[in-house]
Amino acid sequence: MKNLSKSELQEFLDEKAAFYEQPKFIETDPVQIPHLYTQKRDIEISGFLTATISWGNRKSILTNAHRLMALLDNSPYDFVMNHSSDDLSTFDSFVHRTFNNIDLAYFIKGLQYIYTKYVDMESFYMQFSEEEDLQSAIHHFKKEFFSLSHPVRTEKHISDPHKNSAAKRINMFLRWMVRDAKAGVDLGIWNNLSPAQLSCPLDVHSGNVARKLRLLKRKQNDGKALAELDHQLRLLDRTDPVKYDYALFGLGVFEKF
Repeated sequence: MKNLSKSELQEFLDEKAAFYEQPKFIETDPVQIPHLYTQKRDIEISGFLTATISWGNRKSILTNAHRLMALLDNSPYDFVMNHSSDDLSTFDSFVHRTFNNIDLAYFIKGLQYIYTKYVDMESFYMQFSEEEDLQSAIHHFKKEFFSLSHPVRTEKHISDPHKNSAAKRINMFLRWMVRDAKAGVDLGIWNNLSPAQLSCPLDVHSGNVARKLRLLKRKQNDGKALAELDHQLRLLDRTDPVKYDYALFGLGVFEKF
């Protein structure tokens, strides 16, 4: 692709972002899971758990996310707050790649702790948010989430930006919660945080497209690459930089750009 001027690049990405940020996008995307619910805490929990297992084959992600919701009696918040130890035995056969029943049982315990102490997830992220971004808040969330006794193996399922992780899945979850719902994809249930604070859910697809468009030079998809990409996307739209996730992801997955 020829070198584009900033205005040409912005026009191209705006067009692609608008094209992909449509309700039909959710038909093949994990964001369809939190769309099953109407209550804030159900949306948060279903979104968080779905984002946690959102790596690998998309069809497998959707199958296992729907199965996971069924294991929670399709009432995530009620299950988290009122489950018994016997209820957790229903998880014994659950596995998605390296996320298994042991991890899931702790995630339910960790979520119960978070909701008991902070009322909801938005309240937590508001307390630790910074003006420019939410990466430090993600670090504090992981620290708080694992403050109870837990299997060490389970820690790997939440990334830490302070350890140079791009934290793709948590950033995707935050996009779902914070960005406006008017386009029919993101849910926009967190009104006290701004889309300007969001970071792009950087993965192999968005990273490769960003490099081809010269938005990203760093070869690894890590925290440093995320900071570089965030900077470039904020130059294109400071108020809503992560709308371009739709353009980068769509170009990579659907157009093999």
